[in-house]
Amino acid sequence: MPLRNEQIDLPEILGEVEAAFHAYERALMSNDVETLNAFFWNNPRTTRYGVADRQWGHAELVAYRQATPAPNFTRRLEHLRLHAFGPDHAVAQVEFVRSDTTLRGFQTQVWARLPEGWRIVSAHVSMIPWKSA
Repeated sequence: MPLRNEQIDLPEILGEVEAAFHAYERALMSNDVETLNAFFWNNPRTTRYGVADRQWGHAELVAYRQATPAPNFTRRLEHLRLHAFGPDHAVAQVEFVRSDTTLRGFQTQVWARLPEGWRIVSAHVSMIPWKSA
């Protein structure tokens, strides 16, 4: 059955995903590895593409997080865009500015409501040279 327009961007779903998104960000910046790992779907099909890395599956993601040092920078989020497609699927997109580089960052996360709660099933992070308009 196709998704109906009234099922897109339901306020209660957007609120849940926004809360999960910000909790993930706090865990990222504090290098709370256990919490970061728990935000991702514990499945071999989970995919994360980073700035200079790639993880296929939750096991690779866990190994990557364990080997990654805590960030020695801050980051400011800009232009957060959240969209929910029905009660169980959402996309979060955000731009970020890090304190240690002039590059502009972009992050996309695909979230799904699973039996254990909202989880990231796919993520992509990139950084590029940027000139503001």
